[in-house]
Amino acid sequence: MPRARVGDIELAYELLGPEDGTPLVAVMGFAAQLIAWPEGLLEQLTARGFRVLVFDNRDVGESTWLRGAKAPSPRRAIARWLARLPVPAPYTLTDMAADVVGLMDHVGWRDAHVFGVSMGGMIAQQMALDAPARVRTLTSMMSHTGHRLDAIGRPGATLKLLGPRPRNADEAAVVFRQLFEVLTGPAYDPDGPGLEAMGRLSFERGHNPAGVARQMAAILASPERTRALGQVRVPTLVIHGEADPLVRPAGGRRTARAIPGARLEIIPGLGHSLPPGVWPRLAALIAEHTGVGRG
Repeated sequence: MPRARVGDIELAYELLGPEDGTPLVAVMGFAAQLIAWPEGLLEQLTARGFRVLVFDNRDVGESTWLRGAKAPSPRRAIARWLARLPVPAPYTLTDMAADVVGLMDHVGWRDAHVFGVSMGGMIAQQMALDAPARVRTLTSMMSHTGHRLDAIGRPGATLKLLGPRPRNADEAAVVFRQLFEVLTGPAYDPDGPGLEAMGRLSFERGHNPAGVARQMAAILASPERTRALGQVRVPTLVIHGEADPLVRPAGGRRTARAIPGARLEIIPGLGHSLPPGVWPRLAALIAEHTGVGRG
């Protein structure tokens, strides 16, 4: 897999779709690797004419792990954040947004449509603030602005996300399936066998609990974006699952209210995931929003 040198780190990435396609950067969420993008969804996007850039964020998968950079455990970081205490973090969402811009430089993209999910949506929002000329359109899905009330999910979902880390690939397969059975939502099939395969492959590509802790610290150490997003003039689509147990729908609604002219799409019965049943709607929404591949 190719790697791009971006500052002091390397990012593992893939380019998919027609070489002359319209650039679309897909930014994955917390603790997840580029393989978490479902192949079926990527195929629908590339079939519509997108050239899709997917990558491992810093500290996961085959991208650079910041070994030796310390951060509190996710549970301790959340406790400090809830107590309104500073959360020590070796980097923030601003740094992760700069990673994406650097990766775009590496592949020769002056600008691109940007689609981020969960933490990836936060990174995409930060890109629209820090480098608006590089963002043709913004799509922020199942994410929030950093507002405290929106960032607190249902206890069961949060505890599942922060549960014991697997010790081998077989355990990872079970943990991944069980997590997304909780997160997916009542109206969609979570695709259990596919989830187990993804969990196993994620473990084999790069199991990095310390990196997961650093990513959580980056989220919690970053300032709230609600007011700043009022400066964004990038055409914005906000997508959220009506049944999201991890980032409440209020997070999507607040994001859409914060960004002038943003369009909000609430998907009934969808939780915090990308199950097969939602792929056609997502591909259609992004194509309509960007004006690419209509019909």
